[in-house]
Amino acid sequence: MAKIGVFDSGYGGLTILEKVRHALPQYDYVYLGDNARTPYGTRSFEVIYQYTWECVRHLLQAEDAALVLVACNTASARALRSIQQRDLKGIWQQDGSDVRRVLGVIRPTVERVADYTRTKHVGVLATPGTVTSESYILELEKQDPTLVVTQQACPMWVPLIENGEHTGEGADYFVRKYVDAILARDPLIDTLILGCTHYPLLRNKIERVLPAGVQLLAQGDLVAASLTDYLQRHTELESMLDKQGTCRFLTTEQPDKFRQSAAIFLGDSHLTAKHIAI
Repeated sequence: MAKIGVFDSGYGGLTILEKVRHALPQYDYVYLGDNARTPYGTRSFEVIYQYTWECVRHLLQAEDAALVLVACNTASARALRSIQQRDLKGIWQQDGSDVRRVLGVIRPTVERVADYTRTKHVGVLATPGTVTSESYILELEKQDPTLVVTQQACPMWVPLIENGEHTGEGADYFVRKYVDAILARDPLIDTLILGCTHYPLLRNKIERVLPAGVQLLAQGDLVAASLTDYLQRHTELESMLDKQGTCRFLTTEQPDKFRQSAAIFLGDSHLTAKHIAI
């Protein structure tokens, strides 16, 4: 039997894990945070791909994951396609199976945009690395070539969150700064995508500065719904999964540091994690 693996370069993927476990509590999960090498967003394409594949491969081979969710926008944008098209074939050849899957968080998000936008003007709030990749633009154009997509890098949001400063008044300035900037560039935007898994922790502040009629899409619920549908359609994969409702946490950082930072995202200061070397 096998598990669902969830990978992130840092801690934001915990917001995805929380929503997925809420929607699908029966499965066994293993979460891997490459916290010692975060952030990925400032690194080259080659390094992001290398780090991502090393972690995904560990989940597939050492942790018996039949499915890995890359719960990181930067890794999804820069490494996922190469892993799906090239690296998984090597594993299939080794064990004679083609059942293992690696999924990302960008496509499940953009697939739902048409359900929300009326003006067909969409904004993406993301890290500089995700913005530079233009992955959201490419995926949204595949869904609907008539969409007008505007991106805004928000470089201060992740540091504010990871340092526990996102609830204070100091964060209000940077929230308004980036929201005002993207809406000034396209006042017709009626749907804003939170293109980073950290950003749901700022959701209340963001919604307070949005004009009436502008909707905010966070990834967690969308990814959870997409994964639920995916498992219903892929019964050969679903039948392989353990169903004890467990969850283990792995980190390339020290466990105490992981526990302290993870508490910001999950509100649980008592979870335990195991250090691994990649």
